[in-house]
Amino acid sequence: MLRNAFEPWHLILIIAVLVLLFGSKKLPDMARGLGRSMRILKSEAKALKDEQPTEAPRAESAVGH
Repeated sequence: MLRNAFEPWHLILIIAVLVLLFGSKKLPDMARGLGRSMRILKSEAKALKDEQPTEAPRAESAVGH
């Protein structure tokens, strides 16, 4: 249903609206901030993935025969 949701003219329209709303002076700063945020998010996700043990500890049964 949404295969061709974004065509090239959609992207041009979105960029034009962003320039009109925020002005051309603020856009580079916003893009830089977004890039930094993405980099931090990526590094934190990688750190979380590295901290998790590769094999889950086995649960022992509470009933001891």
